[in-house]
Amino acid sequence: MGQEIEHIQFSQNDFDRFLGRLREETELLGSLEKGWRFSDKGPVAGFEIEAWLVDQDMRPAPCNDRFLQRLADPLASPELAKFNIELNNFPRDLRGDALSRLHHELEAIWRKAQQTAHSMELHLLMIGILPTLRQTDLTLKNMSQLNRYQALNEQILRLRGEPLHLEITGKEHLECFHDDVMLEAAATSFQIHLQTPQDQFVPLFNASIMASAATLAAGTNAPYLFGKDLWAETRIPLFEQSIEIGGYGAAIHGPLRRVGFGNRYLKQGVSDAFLENLEHFPILLPILFEDPPEKFSHLRLHNGTIWRWNRPLVGFDGDGTPHLRIEHRVLPAGPTIMDMIANAAFYYGLAYSLSQEERQLPFSLARDNFYLAAMHGWDAHVIWFENSRWPLRKLLLDELIPRAREGLAQLAICRRDREKYLGVIRDRINADQCGSQWQRRFITSHGKDFTALTRAYWQHQQQGKPVHTWPL
Repeated sequence: MGQEIEHIQFSQNDFDRFLGRLREETELLGSLEKGWRFSDKGPVAGFEIEAWLVDQDMRPAPCNDRFLQRLADPLASPELAKFNIELNNFPRDLRGDALSRLHHELEAIWRKAQQTAHSMELHLLMIGILPTLRQTDLTLKNMSQLNRYQALNEQILRLRGEPLHLEITGKEHLECFHDDVMLEAAATSFQIHLQTPQDQFVPLFNASIMASAATLAAGTNAPYLFGKDLWAETRIPLFEQSIEIGGYGAAIHGPLRRVGFGNRYLKQGVSDAFLENLEHFPILLPILFEDPPEKFSHLRLHNGTIWRWNRPLVGFDGDGTPHLRIEHRVLPAGPTIMDMIANAAFYYGLAYSLSQEERQLPFSLARDNFYLAAMHGWDAHVIWFENSRWPLRKLLLDELIPRAREGLAQLAICRRDREKYLGVIRDRINADQCGSQWQRRFITSHGKDFTALTRAYWQHQQQGKPVHTWPL
């Protein structure tokens, strides 16, 4: 979905031809997988950070085109809304002091982006949902001027055939209707990539699913939407409902959700997921490429319009060899670079440890745990191995952080980085303060002043200290 397209109007012939190419590439993918012809490079780490441009009043500033022109960095790109941008890093082998190096690299591009925003009398903010956001901000006039977004909006509305109905019940209740896909822009994420050798992909992908409740609970940072206190991580139901369309046979409500936790673990390989993409999800963007099937251009574009919280990806090494990646999408942006690298360290270590585990949590329990974590954070109670019931906070401290430490050691991450970043996760839980809790406590102390909340949050973010140390 990161690539631009030439036009936004499509004929039935476009859809038919795209489907033919998609079938060909899906079949080729299965053949390559059976022949063990994917890159054996890995593990390799990479990130995407989605951020907000805000004005001096902490309100969304829809000017990412001018910002990106002034920033002039290939690692920065526009997002769906004009007030959102995306920052990336160069992938790095996940060993030794990789986490510290990634930390420094992200700080460098973040500092450069902040300076650019400052030169425009703006601020740059990393947060799951901007507390000052209003539904009236999410209009098509604030959509980035890229054909791919306009086409996506038109095709989703075509399949839905009715306005979007958003309803979330948490500490408070929110219900509203919306006429386009711009609600999606309210949710900004920190997306973690993990390239793996082919023989490790299936166990690591399934382990990522099992780990999702824990990684999310340890890093929630989006309790408020349109002034309502909802879930610990309101991004989850917001994103799932903002572009809700199902698979063939029930375009809006199922049988399979286009946005969500998924439906099952992988059994044979990555081709399981791409075969499901082909068989169950209507094509949204039938852009035809002249590339040979080996480039998987149609398969990758179609996959980019299916939003699993753990998404399988096909990419290419520098020498053109195809590789496999996991995109762990569950975490919000922020509160700081330190917090996000700590969250990544926890994910990498825990997923690697769980990938060595002979036991497998039933998929339905992994899914239930995930939504409980999104609702309640680490105050949730979840089911773990052997059908044991745990307070998630205790499970994190007693079992999962130690597991992550072991996993990072097995990945040959240096001891200093293991202790530094997992120590942030441990201290955050012991202090009982993640991003969502800090935001809620600020509102409890100061009243529903979301401008003051956002300004205080931005000021603390500027200092770079982890969120568990932030005063109110």
